[in-house]
Amino acid sequence: MKNRERQIRIGHVHLTVSNLSLSIAFYRLLGFEITQRMGDQAAFLSSGGYHHTIGLNTWSKPGAQKPQSGQIGLYHVAILYPNRIELAKAVKRLLAAGHELDGTADHGVSESVYVKDPDGNGLELYADRKESDWPRDAQGNLNMATNPLDLNALLQDAETHSK
Repeated sequence: MKNRERQIRIGHVHLTVSNLSLSIAFYRLLGFEITQRMGDQAAFLSSGGYHHTIGLNTWSKPGAQKPQSGQIGLYHVAILYPNRIELAKAVKRLLAAGHELDGTADHGVSESVYVKDPDGNGLELYADRKESDWPRDAQGNLNMATNPLDLNALLQDAETHSK
């Protein structure tokens, strides 16, 4: 039985970064706003008025190493957009600012775009489809997959809805 009111969710992600200003600029491209800044040491960002969804800090020791791909640790942080149009707008802003995408996927339940932040942290930017459209097998179980995403169609949606 589903009870979304009792659903446990991730409240926020807090990342150690090498350059606070660069990281703030990147996460603002994704649509986040600064809710609080603690000088040049930390910042808290959110969307929709929540106190913070992402915390950024420079509290590590000087010379700290960036995370290496393929090592034990956080694989990626998934950022859920309210709809496909908002996802498309964020991807368009990233590309316009010169950021490269790591990949894209159509998971059936959602459409996803993968990117790394300035410190190499993996991010999945995604928008869910309506639950009634989620692919299911004959027994009603989810049947997610990793299929190609039509990135051009996604970006066209951003173009169409920005006018």
